[in-house]
Amino acid sequence: MSLRTLKWLTILVPPLIIGGFEYLRHGFLLHQLSMETGNLYITIMTLFLSYLFATWMFQSINRISERLSAEQSKRAVYEERERLAQELHDNIAQILFFLNVQLSKGQLQEARSAVSEIDHHLRQAIFNLRTTPEEGATFASRLTTWIEEWSGITGIAVEQSIVLTQQDFSPSAEVKLFAIIREAFTNIRKHSEADHASIELGTTGSGEEWKLCIRDNGMGMDTDQLEASSKRYGLTLMRKHAEELEAQLTLQSSAQTGTILTVSGSAKRSAP
Repeated sequence: MSLRTLKWLTILVPPLIIGGFEYLRHGFLLHQLSMETGNLYITIMTLFLSYLFATWMFQSINRISERLSAEQSKRAVYEERERLAQELHDNIAQILFFLNVQLSKGQLQEARSAVSEIDHHLRQAIFNLRTTPEEGATFASRLTTWIEEWSGITGIAVEQSIVLTQQDFSPSAEVKLFAIIREAFTNIRKHSEADHASIELGTTGSGEEWKLCIRDNGMGMDTDQLEASSKRYGLTLMRKHAEELEAQLTLQSSAQTGTILTVSGSAKRSAP
């Protein structure tokens, strides 16, 4: 039932109940019911019927709201898939060009690395296409499934601590946050030489703020490398998504501690 129909029912039902009863009383029951008794009956009947109608109406509105929220979440997932497909196309095109150059120079080791890179991109793309939005009831469950698949493909163990409710992030915020997480794990796979990583995501304190923390035990980067990394496309993209979430992104790295990526923001700004 549409909201337009519910609006008209809200307008018409109360006067129909009261007017209908008054018409019956004055037309047929005037001699059987006194004014005081009639007023008492109409008050009780209006209260009872209004309660039933309001309960039914708000249940209908809640069902409509849940359906719209589910459709919005699915649309956000599909939009993210389209963006991933474009990224996949661009990345593979670049890698194939690099592969062609290395083969023409006879550099087989670099060519093997390029082939391995293409294999990874294709495996991840196949997984993303195989996992439909309906299979991930919540953002937390979709994210957990993606990380487990990433860990299986790369062989890097990942410790997870993801504590979220369905209201913590809007569908559009989920897409941006997932883009940050995906890029961070891509960097771990490509540059860190780590064999273990961890991710923590959830609200802090009274639930007014959220925090994402991704760590690895890789070789890390020194200060000069960290400054140079800030100019990389991947980190620039992560910072852009963080700004869109009105969140703060920080990156810490050293050879002793590995790399720590932290993103934090207001839960109120990220919620629907």
